[in-house]
Amino acid sequence: MTLTGKTAVITGSNSGIGLGVARELARAGANVVLNSFTDREEDHALAAEIAAEFGVNARYIQADMSKGAECRALIEKAGACDILVNNAGIQFVSPIDEFPVDKWDAIMAINLNSVFHTTAAALPVMRAAGWGRVVNIASAHGLTASPYKAAYVAAKHGVVGMSKTVALETAEENITCNAVCPGYVLTPLVEAQIPDTMKEYDMDRDQVVREVMLARQPSKQFATVEQLGGTVVFLCSDAAAQMTGTTLSVDGGWTAL
Repeated sequence: MTLTGKTAVITGSNSGIGLGVARELARAGANVVLNSFTDREEDHALAAEIAAEFGVNARYIQADMSKGAECRALIEKAGACDILVNNAGIQFVSPIDEFPVDKWDAIMAINLNSVFHTTAAALPVMRAAGWGRVVNIASAHGLTASPYKAAYVAAKHGVVGMSKTVALETAEENITCNAVCPGYVLTPLVEAQIPDTMKEYDMDRDQVVREVMLARQPSKQFATVEQLGGTVVFLCSDAAAQMTGTTLSVDGGWTAL
């Protein structure tokens, strides 16, 4: 499943799932464009490390995914965009009647609106190249719901719906659009939450993981960023050329319940 010669733009990719996806795409031979809202030396160093490790071109481009103009500018600055991975996202938990309006607006802007803006900017580039892959990182919460996560659930359901629409609009072209729906993924952010959760529930690490964090994930195992990256690589491969407008769950059985 070689992607040599292709250029992939991955939003929200200086850590966690996004970085894992970028690394697996680079491993498959794709040139990669990393992105986040910061513009630090370590952000650019990440791109340099990927370039050196996998022998591909890698760049970091700062763009705030809460701002539509910057989303579109990211694609323009990237130059080429054969593969677009919309990964950027944030979360906030609150009862809906107490949900802060600014948090709702931010989640919608970053988790949903950015997907619209980057895709709208990338499709003409893909059409000009005669090939393209859009992969949206949705969530198990794009297929089901949990209480107190109204904005996140609504946004991720929207991402799934938008993926289907883009797939239909490009169905006769050599372009596909699919959504990947992870359950709980072991990222540095999740790992950092474990010690505090252990104290809160007076449990050891294994108990916290199995009984609290993975309560809804039947496998009782986290997905890994490498597994998410491998799923994205597959969707970009020739083997998945007739897969479009669908969702792939990487959730340990969560949505099978």
